[in-house]
Amino acid sequence: MMVLMSLFGIACSRPSHGADDLPAPAEDFALAEEAGEKTIVLAGGCFWCTEAVFEQLEGVTDVVSGYAGGTQETANYEMVANGVTDHAEAIAITYDPAKLTFGQLLRVFFTAHDPTTLNAQGADKGRQYRSAVFYADEDEKRVAGAYIQQLNDAEAFSDPIVTTLEPLEAFYLAEQYHQDFVQKHPNHPYVRVRALPKVKKVRSTFSAQVKPLRAK
Repeated sequence: MMVLMSLFGIACSRPSHGADDLPAPAEDFALAEEAGEKTIVLAGGCFWCTEAVFEQLEGVTDVVSGYAGGTQETANYEMVANGVTDHAEAIAITYDPAKLTFGQLLRVFFTAHDPTTLNAQGADKGRQYRSAVFYADEDEKRVAGAYIQQLNDAEAFSDPIVTTLEPLEAFYLAEQYHQDFVQKHPNHPYVRVRALPKVKKVRSTFSAQVKPLRAK
C-alpha cells in the first residue's frame, strides 16, 4: 500500500471539547488513483450507533453490523449481548479509497465514540462494547497505531486511549433485524438518546464529507 506522510492539521493543544476537533492522522494512505472498494472493520460500542454514523459519509458504499473477535459458534446476539464471548459488536465499512482514506475513517471513528473507556460506552458495559480496530494487514495496524499514539501525545482526550488493535480473523454478519436499525427505528428510545446525537455530531464536525440529507 502507498502511504502518505503529512503534518497538516495536527493539533498543538488539547481540544476544548474533547473529541470534537481531532487532528488529521499524520500518517495515512494516499487516495487511490482508481476506484475500487475496500473494507475496514471497527468496533466502538453498540453497532446500531456506529453503523448509522458511517452510513452518512461520502465514499462509503455500505455498512453492515456484525461480530468480530470471536468464533462462528458464538456469533449470535443472545450470547454476545450477555458478554460470554470474545466478540465485539462491530461494523464492516465498505468504502471507495479513491474518495475516502483509511485515516479519514479513523478520524471519524475516534470522534464518534469515547475511546478512553475500557469495555464500555456510556451505559453499555462489557467486553462486547470495547473500542477496537480490526486490522486487515500490518500497514493498517501501523497507521492505526500511529494515530492512537498521535492523539495520546496531543492529549486529545483527558484520559489515555484504550482502543485495541486486533487482527481481523473473521467478521460475522449480525441478525437481519439489527441492520439499518437507526434508519428503520428513528423513534426508538435508545436511538434517540444514544445514536442520533452521534450521527448529528459527525454531520456537524465533518459537514464537507457527509452525503446530502434525503428529502422526506
